[in-house]
Amino acid sequence: QVQLVESGGGSVQAGGSLRLSCAASGDAYRRKCMGWFRQAPGKEREGVAIIYSEGGNIYYAYYADSVKGRFTISQDNAKNTVYMQMNSLKPEDTAMYYCAADSNRGSCYPYNWRGGQSYGYWGQGTQVTVSS
Repeated sequence: QVQLVESGGGSVQAGGSLRLSCAASGDAYRRKCMGWFRQAPGKEREGVAIIYSEGGNIYYAYYADSVKGRFTISQDNAKNTVYMQMNSLKPEDTAMYYCAADSNRGSCYPYNWRGGQSYGYWGQGTQVTVSS
């Protein structure tokens, strides 16, 4: 089993920054793909950033086009924690952010995100609110 616990959400003004953390427990092989989805009120859940790691190695990070250049996902294997640094935040970034993980390598690719339908493990979510 895998458990994911998010932290770091909050309220900021446009242009500000936040860092989200997702602490994981459980077998590492079950979370080859790990990262963040978000869901704004009245909208479908969407992928934001996913990191692919296996055997203790971090291989690649994938980003939604809407956050490229502003968000950075990283992973600290010693702490079993994934971070997402969010800079230059915009009001349209306002959403509930969920940490998710999956054991299937294919789930890492953006074309397979599909709102996280294939992801087997989820955190409880953390709210990010960006005011203009």
